[in-house]
Amino acid sequence: MSKRYDLIVFDWDGTLMDSTAVIAGSIQSACRDLGVEVPDEATARHVIGLGLNEALRQAVPTLPEHQYGELAARYRHHFLSHGDAIPLYEGAQQTLDELQAANYLLAVATGKNRNGLNRVLDSSGLRHYFHATRTADETQSKPHPAMLIELMDELKVVPERVLMIGDTTHDLQLALNAGVDALGMTHGAHPEEILSALEPLALVDDFVALRTWLRENA
Repeated sequence: MSKRYDLIVFDWDGTLMDSTAVIAGSIQSACRDLGVEVPDEATARHVIGLGLNEALRQAVPTLPEHQYGELAARYRHHFLSHGDAIPLYEGAQQTLDELQAANYLLAVATGKNRNGLNRVLDSSGLRHYFHATRTADETQSKPHPAMLIELMDELKVVPERVLMIGDTTHDLQLALNAGVDALGMTHGAHPEEILSALEPLALVDDFVALRTWLRENA
């Protein structure tokens, strides 16, 4: 059977890497360091996937503008204290192996900055799978379509041949805004009920289910 897609784009945090709890906890710890209002867990999880500055503005909207740099520095301190201990989701690398063997183009569109993505691409050993990557500090943050538009331009793929896979509404809205298909993973930052409201092609719970869906549909 012919392939439906040429390019499959993954979000990183909460999709490939099981980092949701660490990110949410780091946002909360950074707020405690500054003695400002600490967002509840649902709020801290909801902003995951956005660029850091936008995420912190949404998580702590009452913080004065001049303190966002300090808050971002404290967030990075707490997040980086985990070093390389944050795991990939079980089955993530096996899925990438299978897609690579099937000759799909693979890419990453993430709210991380370039330094952060480079660090985890190397520590996880996944760098060689991806033909292109985009981060929030080198283009527009999700859900603006720029990340996907730039990836499609770089890899010479038209929107109808692209699938976006992510765990947040930011990922699914990014796909909608760029005119590409989307699939949601429910093991990350956003609950199934708000993902389903954006009507992705499917929602899957883990990489076993994802591989099954991709074999049958991609």
